Amino acid sequence: MKTILNIIWLVLCGFWMFLGYLAAGVLLCITVIGIPFGIAAFRIGTYALWPFGRTAIDRQDVGAGSLVGNVLWVVLAGWWLALGHIFTGIALFVTIIGIPLALANFKLIPLSLMPLGKEIVPTDQAFAQTRW
Repeated sequence: MKTILNIIWLVLCGFWMFLGYLAAGVLLCITVIGIPFGIAAFRIGTYALWPFGRTAIDRQDVGAGSLVGNVLWVVLAGWWLALGHIFTGIALFVTIIGIPLALANFKLIPLSLMPLGKEIVPTDQAFAQTRW
């Protein structure tokens, strides 16, 4: 089922959101200061390309630098990527078949706003880490 949802996702909105993250990553990597933000954009872009079966978890080894970085991220790229997820989610939610895809889009909004300090892992691995 994950594969079917990922293929539908890729056709309807995943590829376009991936292109948005790719553009943000390239623009941010142009400057030396923006390279960590560009890497985060590429990481989230691959997650936005194929999201079902993976999830984002909090990393335990981050500090105050990720908070400062997330504030800068929201100003530089996060707000318009989040708007892309909101508009795409609303458009998918209008259709009956697109509701699961809309929910996945809404799930990506917090990650698109605050990506630093997060790690994208398979769902099974995230479940195993939270159990113990």
